[in-house]
Amino acid sequence: QVQLVESGGGLVQFGGSLRLSCAASGSGSNVNIMGWYRQAPGKQRDMVATITSGGNTNYAGSVKGRFTISRDNAKNTVYLDMNSLKPEDTAAYYCNADIRSTRYHPYYNYWGQGTQVTVSS
Repeated sequence: QVQLVESGGGLVQFGGSLRLSCAASGSGSNVNIMGWYRQAPGKQRDMVATITSGGNTNYAGSVKGRFTISRDNAKNTVYLDMNSLKPEDTAAYYCNADIRSTRYHPYYNYWGQGTQVTVSS
């Protein structure tokens, strides 16, 4: 059974930094696109950043230059380094990944349970 296990959220002051991690466990060797999304109370879930298995990245405009997504393919783990945090970055952050058990199977999309990031002003 595939699980995405997140860690690293918490409370940080304006201008501070945090690192989120997400490890895919129980998966096969094929993890394609991994990414981070966030959802603030009363708002829709939005893409923050994504990264392909080859290292190509994509960022939301609001985080470009402040956040960096990276991954360790050997560990099936994706990271999100968040710097210069602002109160508007406060949200539940969710890991997302396309995973297949073998190259003969289709990819399925999975979500983590979410980790809260709160930035105080």
